[in-house]
Amino acid sequence: MSKGLRKGLTSYGDAGFSLFLRKAFIKAMGYSDDALERPIVGITDTYSDYNPCHGNVPQLVEAVKRGVMLAGAMPMVFPTISIHESFAHPTSMYLRNLMAMDTEEMIRAQPMDAVVVIGGCDKTLPAQIMAAASVDLPTIVVPVGPMVVGHHKGEVLGACTDCRRLWAAHRAGEIDEQEIETVNGRLAPSVGTCMVMGTASTMACITEALGLSLPMSATVPAPHAERIRIAEASGKRAAEMAVSGGPRPSEILTASAFRNAQIVLQAIGGSTNGLIHLTAIANRTKERIDLEEFDRIGREVPVLIDLKPSGRHYMEHFHHAGGVPKLLRELGDILDLDARTVAGGTLRDVAAAAEEVPGQDAIRPRADPIKPIGAMAVLRGNLAPRGAVIKHSAASPKLLQHTGRAVVFENVEDMAARIDDPDLDVTAEDVLVLRNTGPVGAPGMPEAGYLPIPRKLARAGVKDMVRISDARMSGTAFGTIVLHIAPESAVGGPLALVRTGDRIRLDVEGRRIDLLVPDGELAARRAALPPRSRPDWARRGYARLLHDTVLQADQGCDFDFMTGAGDDQAFVEEVPAVDGTDK
Repeated sequence: MSKGLRKGLTSYGDAGFSLFLRKAFIKAMGYSDDALERPIVGITDTYSDYNPCHGNVPQLVEAVKRGVMLAGAMPMVFPTISIHESFAHPTSMYLRNLMAMDTEEMIRAQPMDAVVVIGGCDKTLPAQIMAAASVDLPTIVVPVGPMVVGHHKGEVLGACTDCRRLWAAHRAGEIDEQEIETVNGRLAPSVGTCMVMGTASTMACITEALGLSLPMSATVPAPHAERIRIAEASGKRAAEMAVSGGPRPSEILTASAFRNAQIVLQAIGGSTNGLIHLTAIANRTKERIDLEEFDRIGREVPVLIDLKPSGRHYMEHFHHAGGVPKLLRELGDILDLDARTVAGGTLRDVAAAAEEVPGQDAIRPRADPIKPIGAMAVLRGNLAPRGAVIKHSAASPKLLQHTGRAVVFENVEDMAARIDDPDLDVTAEDVLVLRNTGPVGAPGMPEAGYLPIPRKLARAGVKDMVRISDARMSGTAFGTIVLHIAPESAVGGPLALVRTGDRIRLDVEGRRIDLLVPDGELAARRAALPPRSRPDWARRGYARLLHDTVLQADQGCDFDFMTGAGDDQAFVEEVPAVDGTDK
């Protein structure tokens, strides 16, 4: 098998000429023959002026290059698209699959014997790992790291749980315009990803648990020198992998690795987004994520990481308490510690080397968890025949068993227009329902599931309500919120049948979300739904590709033609019958 510069020659019909021409052009960059004979490590560059989460990427790229060269290989940096959560229209999730395709094709198209992918902001790490799983070239992941905490009036602040809490206080009239502007400049005091257990931190922890990054990679703050040293060590390890040819992602992303990742996702109080991304990654391999198994894990695995929004602390406290290695040690025999890692050993080696930090309380022992069960539960019922998710570790306990009247919003625009209307017919006991916000309907399944509390209720002191949707929610958010209802309303899922005034019952203990309307009435409503057609926004290009091929939330929202080989059960998109069974 060809390696180095001879790998993947451009097709001219003459391999000798292809190599000759390749060397001629690359020598224009000043490379010597000695450099060009070395194994090649590709390094992704995801920096952008639009992406403050990735603001340290130039430093990390240089450190990775240094590590590669110290190990005797040749680093080659190449760009891919860069996605930032708050700058991507209509949503970063809309672009996740595009980034995965971009990364995959650039790895395939250019000669490299191993690759280092650098990412962090919510959808970038899953996109890169999806690509790596498909290409199956030796890969090591370098997360950009979380930002450090901010401070305001003696209080520690973090993007973006405190963003949402303080903005809610501003909406309720508790914080004036001048103070909210001051807070705005203090919530994100450095480059890096959100320093709470949002999606970025969740995916970094999952990546380390999967064995795709070096120990402590998930938690080192972005501005710290240790982050740069990890990047250098990752470059050195990538060079070794380029020579040895492994381990490849297919050797690491095993059934045990995915089960370990699900355990860690529950134990860290992770983002609900993490389940969608982990499902998409597994679907690029021969493995699959089973929602019922994920729920069983959640009933058995406690939340051990005391971080916002489920707890009190921030990522730098998790890091200084021992990071993911210490968490692995606390989880112990719940995990398969014999799972391999890119470091060359197993998770058992990582856990054994974990630092013991006297007095730390960010990582709890299993005997004293912050929550006795995992962060998330999977719900079924006639509203969610193929599943929905609730992060009950960040919900109000009194609302986990609740029946209320539906107040329905047709889409995000309808919600924005009416949520603060003083004449809106709504009480704190009602259930806010948002539809047409799924993978197809929005498009791109935005983080709109965190419906704001109607202003008149917020100003009356209401802090939480039951809210349900086919959208996603930021992992930084809190509240009694049911998400990822599948199938979504835009493809005829039961959420499309809900009307204002209907009664909805949430029973988290029983794992149910049900619309309390007779089956006959639901059948009549379904018959009255308009036929599906391709909307104007999906007439061309990537938008059309997404509309026509994106899978539902329970299948990871990847494109149906991008899933991995070895699946013995075809993906289905059937519309469920009103009794909750598939047609």
